Amino acid sequence: MSTSGNTTEAVALLHKAGAARIDHPGGTLLAHLERVRERLEAWGARPALQLAGLCHAFYGTDGFATSLLPLERRDELTAAIGREAEELVYFYASCDRGASYRTLPRADAAYRDRFTGETFTPTAGQRRDFAELTAANELDLARANEAFRAEWGGELMRLFTGWRSLLSTTAWADARDVLAPRGEERQV
Repeated sequence: MSTSGNTTEAVALLHKAGAARIDHPGGTLLAHLERVRERLEAWGARPALQLAGLCHAFYGTDGFATSLLPLERRDELTAAIGREAEELVYFYASCDRGASYRTLPRADAAYRDRFTGETFTPTAGQRRDFAELTAANELDLARANEAFRAEWGGELMRLFTGWRSLLSTTAWADARDVLAPRGEERQV
């Protein structure tokens, strides 16, 4: 199946699940998800990661609890976007941020699955994909919502600076551009 076919199926599933009617700090949830996919595409991410970006909120996240599908129905998302992309969506959604963010750049990172409670060491590829998707997600919010950027920009810049080794060159450049202090913020 082609990537555009997968994107079309994913968007149809998002509409069916009500993503266009769910308020989100970046507008509607659907608008945010589409922008995240577009950002990943602009950064040169592979198709599976782009699809994961489009669908990353299907199971809710540690930062946005609203889910569009229960975990028992993962097969529906897999049918729409493929196994690799769905596994990325699950990996992203399952992150216990408080337990996992700090060690993510390390080869021996301790990643805690908030759904199962299990802690494990993700592969280097999983850590890079997670960091890239997180950057696309948070940078979209910072671009779309100035209040969000003003409140969280400094913390996000520190996070992405710590994750620099995991981010693509384009994601890192975008983070610096979007999160750089502006105007009066520089003087604080």
